[in-house]
Amino acid sequence: QVQLVESGGGLVQAGDSLRLSCATSSGTCSNYVMGWFRQAPGKEREFVAVISWNSGATYTADSVKGRFAISRDNAKNTVYLQMNSLKPEDTARYFCAARWGIRSYVSREYPYWGQGTQVTVSS
Repeated sequence: QVQLVESGGGLVQAGDSLRLSCATSSGTCSNYVMGWFRQAPGKEREFVAVISWNSGATYTADSVKGRFAISRDNAKNTVYLQMNSLKPEDTARYFCAARWGIRSYVSREYPYWGQGTQVTVSS
């Protein structure tokens, strides 16, 4: 059973940084594709970043490229999302997700999800 628990969200000012964590069940990080998605009120869930299970290759959405970075620590069974230079438009609930196989940028292709952590960026 894959379990994902996000933490690290909060209320920050524009320009600040946050690091989100996604604690996973043992073996998940090293065997599953791990993704971060976000959803703002009234909007669809959107892709933020993904890390491949084997190569560790990372990909980020154009909207956050150069500001956000995904990483993982297999020994700690944890995936991170480092968020720098935060903007008010980054305000959303951020979700960690896992899937088997190849990387995907599509939320419906991920069967495992955490409960999310809220990030609010004030101007």
